[in-house]
Amino acid sequence: MRYGGAMADAKMITLPETALLTLWNRANEARRPGGIIDDPMAIQLLDSIDHDFSKFILSGRQDIAQRALAFDAPARRYLSDHPEAVVVALGEGLQTSFWRLDAAGVGHQFRWLTVDLPPIIELRERLLPASPRIAASAQSVLDFSWMDQVDAGGGVFITAEGLLPYLQPDEALGVIRECARRFPGGRMIFDLPSRFQACLARHRIWTALRGGWPRTPFSLSAREIDDLPTTVPGVQSVRRLAPPRGGPALDQLLWPTVAALPLLEFGA
Repeated sequence: MRYGGAMADAKMITLPETALLTLWNRANEARRPGGIIDDPMAIQLLDSIDHDFSKFILSGRQDIAQRALAFDAPARRYLSDHPEAVVVALGEGLQTSFWRLDAAGVGHQFRWLTVDLPPIIELRERLLPASPRIAASAQSVLDFSWMDQVDAGGGVFITAEGLLPYLQPDEALGVIRECARRFPGGRMIFDLPSRFQACLARHRIWTALRGGWPRTPFSLSAREIDDLPTTVPGVQSVRRLAPPRGGPALDQLLWPTVAALPLLEFGA
């Protein structure tokens, strides 16, 4: 799909529809009277993109915003204790987490690194405000050279919101393993579907029923999550945070956005 916008030049960029759908859901929840999330930058970004979003109307999901808030909470706590930390957002897509955290009273010293594919980085740089505290690495998260850009002296908090489930199991575990090796003392949070969801997503008929939504081959059982400190060198502890709740009841029953939110602490 191709996207341009009022804030962009004439050049068009091809992007995954999943990035637009999550932005659309989050921005519309922020725009809704009584919405659960305060995200003016998401609204501004959505309004700057010239695209027909009408087909997303039946895909309205409050749980996308709840997932964003679930990631914000531990990041705020970490930044309160490590105000000069670097937040590394892996596969960030069109998230606007930096501006929510910047407005949340955690100080204005933390820095931000977005790691994503070149088309997404290009669109972010064209449509979102620049800041000396924001840097970007236009590459696959599986190319671990992005780690060389991280000054971990003040702490590192790594987010992988809506990313690891779409990787192959060996790739996802490789990301966790390398982050633990390179950033001792840091933390990492990611979300996972249930094993049942991951199993269904391996079959073409299920992805077809969901409008071609990409497969999510990676997940971990509760025991596998709890065993990460013994199976992945460098992982010191793991805490399973409460996943977000809410949204349309049927959607939550059939395909909840998040089944598990592991928060990993890497040993020093």
